[in-house]
Amino acid sequence: MSATRSAAPDADRHLVLVGARQRDRAACRAALALPPLLVPAIAAHRRLRGPYTVAGTLLRAVVPEALVRHPALVAAHEVELLTVAPELRDLVPATRETLTSLAVPEERTRFYSRWRTLRIAHGLMEFLHELLTADGPGTRALVVDDLDHADPTDQEFVAVLLRRMDPAVLTVVVQGTARLFEPVPRDPWVEPGTPAGEDLPALLRRCRLVEAVPVEAAPAEVASNEMASGEMLSEEAASRARATRYVAGDAIDDDPDALGAYQRLPVAERRLLHDRRADELVAAAEPSLALGAIPYHRERGTDPFGAGAESLAHAMDTCMLLGFYDATIDFCRRGRALVDWDQHPDLWWLFTSKMPTSLSALGRADEAEAICDEARAQTRKPAIHIQCAYATSMLYTRHREPTRRDHQRALAWINEAIAMASLLPDPKLRAFNTVFHHNGLALIEGHRGRPHAALELVTAGLAELDRELGSDEHHLHRSVLRYNRAQVLTGLGRLDEALEEYRAVLAVDPSYPEYHFDLGNLLRRMGREEEALEAYERALRLGPPFPEVFYNRGDTRNAAGDVEGALADFGYVLELDPGFVDAYVNRAGIRLDLEDVEGAECDALAGLARDPDNPYLQAVLGRVHAAREENTAARQAFDRALAVDPDLVAALCGRAAVAHQLGDADTALTDLRHAVELAPDDPGVRYNHAFVLRDAGRWDAALAELDIVAALLPDDPDVLAAREACRAEAAAG
Repeated sequence: MSATRSAAPDADRHLVLVGARQRDRAACRAALALPPLLVPAIAAHRRLRGPYTVAGTLLRAVVPEALVRHPALVAAHEVELLTVAPELRDLVPATRETLTSLAVPEERTRFYSRWRTLRIAHGLMEFLHELLTADGPGTRALVVDDLDHADPTDQEFVAVLLRRMDPAVLTVVVQGTARLFEPVPRDPWVEPGTPAGEDLPALLRRCRLVEAVPVEAAPAEVASNEMASGEMLSEEAASRARATRYVAGDAIDDDPDALGAYQRLPVAERRLLHDRRADELVAAAEPSLALGAIPYHRERGTDPFGAGAESLAHAMDTCMLLGFYDATIDFCRRGRALVDWDQHPDLWWLFTSKMPTSLSALGRADEAEAICDEARAQTRKPAIHIQCAYATSMLYTRHREPTRRDHQRALAWINEAIAMASLLPDPKLRAFNTVFHHNGLALIEGHRGRPHAALELVTAGLAELDRELGSDEHHLHRSVLRYNRAQVLTGLGRLDEALEEYRAVLAVDPSYPEYHFDLGNLLRRMGREEEALEAYERALRLGPPFPEVFYNRGDTRNAAGDVEGALADFGYVLELDPGFVDAYVNRAGIRLDLEDVEGAECDALAGLARDPDNPYLQAVLGRVHAAREENTAARQAFDRALAVDPDLVAALCGRAAVAHQLGDADTALTDLRHAVELAPDDPGVRYNHAFVLRDAGRWDAALAELDIVAALLPDDPDVLAAREACRAEAAAG
């Protein structure tokens, strides 16, 4: 019987193979004509190595040879490679460490954005694409099984491959059950302007679908039921042997008979098997195993409250520090299920303390607050109440959606944290906690519109740390304070002082890409475009790609007249994040200026599909229709734009031009008069206003406008000619 049922092969698409069991999918895949495998099929189950089980397995296989053939490529992607496959540290030098990555857990006060994993996924995709194309054409295949059991980091990585990787270079074969197509739960709220993330089910629906039919389980080989002497094992012994293999395979075998054999073992015997497997994995000395199989076995072994809790805590802390927040929450919940407050209060708090930050990072503020409330109800320990008070204050000033933020409530909670911290007996601990929470207060004060108060707080905090702590303590938080001071100074318009602070931060933490990005933004604001471009370049070299840097660099290039470079940057932004609406706006504007009307229309429609009320894109669409002399459609588009933003100068000018074409002089004059009020120093707006005034026979008003335009553009022959013509018309009229 055939093991496959599929549509006709599609060489230009990736493939998704769906089947109820691993053996069904394996039989189905064996009957397919796939390109040569890049690496053996990868089991994606997060139980094996936790976050990046797939990506890490792939990289451990390909990087050693890549390092020989393409060392510069490996070095360029150092951050991504070492994040997902820490075992490569013996081969790939870590040259871009930051104060964040080097900080000991006790001094870690800054955590990665939740979107760092998406940036890493894009960096890995580009590494693989360049690696596979460096040696000439040819197609390889990557088979990933059990993706529905993978950690979100791997699902995100595979989604990026499905969307961006050319199947002619690497055909991705995703295997799993029908659960692959179930909608992925979306976070309740994310900050506007952040990436939309990858929609794995939608991407899978675009792949070639192959459905595996069930196949009978292969009869147990005689050898597996034989003793060394050749005698057959008893049914009980055979079941025990199968259970042993199940545990040795890290319990990812989805054959019900294997699970049944395991469950029939006495509990004590199962625990011993888990101990033995955990010991084997520890002896392998591979760090990624400590995020998957090792804690799985330890929590089921003979010492769940000792070795089990310790392995879960290690995995939890590691994932937290790396920004793997879904996995962090999973380890927290598993630890909390293992212990309770009454019997193991310290362990319970250990596994509870990381949840508010992780949940907040994922936009799940209500759950984070519920955890804080639960902790407050369980204990009177000051340290726990201090931490929960701080976490709650950040929820109300930063992590909730804007309509539910309450800076006054945040102020109440941060003051409670500060008051309790002031009572801590240890002077160094008291000093650090006071400064740390004053930094949180500074954020709240900034949100309350009190930047000078925020500046005083961070400045005093720096002085306090210098006074109370040793020079070798809390380097990271000192840099965070200086960075925050730079941001506040920027907001206050004290740009030279802000620049000095950014330089100071970069002197101690030169490899943190976000600092270079913000420095570039400041330099651009100061009119130092070349230096801004250099700062953006440094940001791009120091880590995986993120679209904001390319967008800002594209904006800067466009302003400097580098249209080709700007188009390339905006195009790359949209490759990284197809939901980055502002990139559609800017690229469409450039395309219109280049008379690429079709390209501008494509960008406008693509952007409006994501943001239907975007006034800038409606204005672009209006210009597209106007270029085709579709004046009615153009006016409707400009009307839609101005209904959202009545002060949008581009839409006012566009509607005025169309109205003039349609003989509606009143609307044209009204719109241009308003545009002049909004942009009095824009010679183009005033010139158009003068043109319509001339056409209406209002020569004195037109001449007044043209005099201003001539003062703005004294050497423009067209302006001078228009003014002379207007004077002649006025004299004749």
